[in-house]
Amino acid sequence: MTGRPDLGRADLVTMLAELNATPVEQVSERVGSMELAWLVHLVEQRYDRRLDLTDEQLASVRTVDDALAVFHASLTAAADG
Repeated sequence: MTGRPDLGRADLVTMLAELNATPVEQVSERVGSMELAWLVHLVEQRYDRRLDLTDEQLASVRTVDDALAVFHASLTAAADG
């Protein structure tokens, strides 16, 4: 994989909606620790690679957009290295 991964914000919102069994429109912007663990798991499955996230990266995720930025950085670094 080169360049920016095809993971989008809508993908993460859909994953969270499935976890919480709620409509996409009702998904909170805030991401708790359980939601983050779920997202990491699903992104790892989707891209068939382990996301080697640091404690600092994990702690920086508070919103869906934060998660997207951390996942993009990790997936891009994995593709480049």
